Amino acid sequence: MDPIKLTSVTLDNAPAGEVDLPGEIFGIEPRADIMARVVHWQLARRRAGTHKTKGMGEVQGTTKKPYKQKGTGNARQGSLRSPQFRKGGVVHGPVVRSHEYSLPKKVRRLGLISALSQKCAEGKLVVLDAATSADGKTAALKKQVAGLGWGSALVIDGAAVDEKFMRAARNLPKVVVLPGIGANVYDILRHDVLALTRDGLAKLQERLS
Repeated sequence: MDPIKLTSVTLDNAPAGEVDLPGEIFGIEPRADIMARVVHWQLARRRAGTHKTKGMGEVQGTTKKPYKQKGTGNARQGSLRSPQFRKGGVVHGPVVRSHEYSLPKKVRRLGLISALSQKCAEGKLVVLDAATSADGKTAALKKQVAGLGWGSALVIDGAAVDEKFMRAARNLPKVVVLPGIGANVYDILRHDVLALTRDGLAKLQERLS
């Protein structure tokens, strides 16, 4: 596939040269079904799975038969721990468990490539020259984000994120910053703009090559 040419910009929205995006990563036909599978897998892994109810063997109470089987006029009962009684156990209730399941690496890779290609096709992919902050102040970064015209944005940097930039972006609710290893389908799709630094782009190419 032919590379895709894109103009790199600075945080002040000034041009900073051209970059070539590999077509096999940013130019394929996006697969919505694969992206949906990857998002479902990600969200399943994030579930805590700590929901729990007590069964008949776990609730407090006597195991003695509440009254004799016949002659009382009441329905026959064997235990006050039964689910029909107040404070009785729950039948087939939720238990603590992991919701995680396995997904092939090839599917996860194709899902990420599809998400990147979709952002590129929509014109919502931006290549930043660098994501740094001189003073770590949120107000300065907020002006820069407004100047770039970003509503919600995901910024992906290289192996490590600039500490001051991370501190400045922390108080912007619609701006999320991740290192290159943290790039994922769910966060890419849930933000309007995907911004890759040059280091982040190199890291993604290394990861997906």
